[in-house]
Amino acid sequence: MKPLKLALTAAALACLAVPAHASAIAQLKAFVAGSKTLSADFTQLVTNKGKREEASGRLEIARPGKFRWEYSKPYSQLIVGDGKTLWIYDQDLAQVTRKAQGAALGSSPAALLAGSNAIELDYRLNEAGKQGDVEWLTASPKKQDNTFSSVRMGFKGNMLVEMQLTDSFGNDTRVSFVKPQQNVVLPANRFAFIPPKGVDVVSGD
Repeated sequence: MKPLKLALTAAALACLAVPAHASAIAQLKAFVAGSKTLSADFTQLVTNKGKREEASGRLEIARPGKFRWEYSKPYSQLIVGDGKTLWIYDQDLAQVTRKAQGAALGSSPAALLAGSNAIELDYRLNEAGKQGDVEWLTASPKKQDNTFSSVRMGFKGNMLVEMQLTDSFGNDTRVSFVKPQQNVVLPANRFAFIPPKGVDVVSGD
């Protein structure tokens, strides 16, 4: 399942100045308002009927609407949303799938995070309490046809540290973010994709 030069302003810094004990929803809003770009390593665990699949890679986001979700283990897969088109490159299969990004928003953790306020538009947010030093919220979809039937987001120190998602096929996905960095300069070409020569390009629309 994977540009922009920017200067920090006083306003952006103010958005990040949320008390450490703030609720998860308050931290989510501050996180979205204060993160024009985001980069992090991630680990992912997908479980379904006792089967487990682990993966890891790197995430980069430039709001609104651009993201790069790259798996490095156990396989190589690159998912790029350039704001208009979603590209999925399976290197082992020598295949690229192309689809309209608008139809795919909300279909992956990266797409959920890349929107400026897409989560609140598509989901009802509720506090889910504190576990250890992580504040949790649950997000329930407003529409029946949403990709995810359940989303949980955990925040620590005003930073998103984990997402837990259940999709319509019964897959439970846990994504943990490692060493996240906000508002770093990410080159525009990180969110552009040109299919390599010799690969098959198929439409996923």
